[in-house]
Amino acid sequence: MIKNAFHKFADSTKAQIIFFAAYVLITAFGLFLLSDSVIAFLVLLLSILILYYLKLNVRIKWALGLLIIAVLVPFAASQGSSYQSFMDVGTLVLIYVAMALGLNIVVGFAGLLDLGFIAFFAVGAYTYGIFGSTQANKFMPFGHFPVPGDAFWLFIPIGAIIAAVFGILLGIPVLRVRGDYLAIVTLGFGEIIRIVFNNMDHPINITNGSMGIPSIEPPSFFGIPIGQPSQFYYIALVIFMLAIYVATRLEHSKLGRAWKAVRDNEIAAQASGIPLVKTKLAAFAIGASFSGMMGSVFAAKQMYIDASSFTYLESTIVLVMVILGGMGSIPGVILGAAVVIILNNQVLTSLSTWLTQLSASGVVSVPDALSPAKMQRFIFGILLVVFALYRTKGLIPYKNKKVDAAHLKAEAAVKTSQYEEHPEAEGTH
Repeated sequence: MIKNAFHKFADSTKAQIIFFAAYVLITAFGLFLLSDSVIAFLVLLLSILILYYLKLNVRIKWALGLLIIAVLVPFAASQGSSYQSFMDVGTLVLIYVAMALGLNIVVGFAGLLDLGFIAFFAVGAYTYGIFGSTQANKFMPFGHFPVPGDAFWLFIPIGAIIAAVFGILLGIPVLRVRGDYLAIVTLGFGEIIRIVFNNMDHPINITNGSMGIPSIEPPSFFGIPIGQPSQFYYIALVIFMLAIYVATRLEHSKLGRAWKAVRDNEIAAQASGIPLVKTKLAAFAIGASFSGMMGSVFAAKQMYIDASSFTYLESTIVLVMVILGGMGSIPGVILGAAVVIILNNQVLTSLSTWLTQLSASGVVSVPDALSPAKMQRFIFGILLVVFALYRTKGLIPYKNKKVDAAHLKAEAAVKTSQYEEHPEAEGTH
């Protein structure tokens, strides 16, 4: 009986809409009342995943999803003291989702294993960090720095372009290698960028070396200063929407099909006329540009950057997001990035704080070696292993675009009949 009811619900669009509307309203009202509750915040965010599985028009899903993350979540969370904390986590999710979408182009679409992807994030961050602070005065013979906050918006595309150039520079020497060797080369590239930024304080002080770049100018919008996480949330949201649009358009484009052909069989792709050099370089450049844009946002948000923020561990985390979500799957990568950031920065942090409070009050006794703060990474790793064991293709596996075989056969039959009736017309096209 329950099974039949579930099937009826799955086949009824009206029932799904009613259920979803009730779920969103109840969870939003719950977060509004319990504005400091992490659970209420996460339950409302779960509505985005529920929306993905509903049988609705794609445009309606996008409109509803945008309404939830742009209006409903910020409004429902705005009543409590944890509002900025929630928005800070949301901003980090959007930043890493855009980076993961860029890496998904390189790894998921083109099949090029990149272990130094965080280098492009660092390029974007240092691009704005240098000129958005007094650091540029130490080596620029002209101009006055920092640039005003209104100039931040120019540095988003500038960061994307410079990161794309670095992506091409990485792609050129690795065109002849693949597989494990490609991974080693990209790993080395990522470490080279980090070490160079960490040591560019002599003989000309460009990055201030290991001391980092402090006091980065916060952005402003028509004179309105932007400094709160709730404000950066909307900046990251716009870039996130742009990244999704570009990735979605590229997935089924001629270039996207070329990437997948190279990923599946490089020799066969080359034999079929696909230019390997241009195809691989395009993957590196476009993927890097996503990371470069978010790097500029990250530098403006933190107001301080140094090379320690762009280690190999960060590259690994972004790669984990792609693999966990499902390589080549845009919805999967979005979910994978959200799960990793929320799990690591919100759930485990809140759990660690709660257990620490219980231990301090004497309710439970936690040995120092097993303190939640020390075990946070361990728990995070265990959860990732569980996900990998039971979801081997990712949380939302990649699905090939469905093709109507009967329609294609009918079109082919019509063209064949036209050619048989007018064979001379074929040569004129």
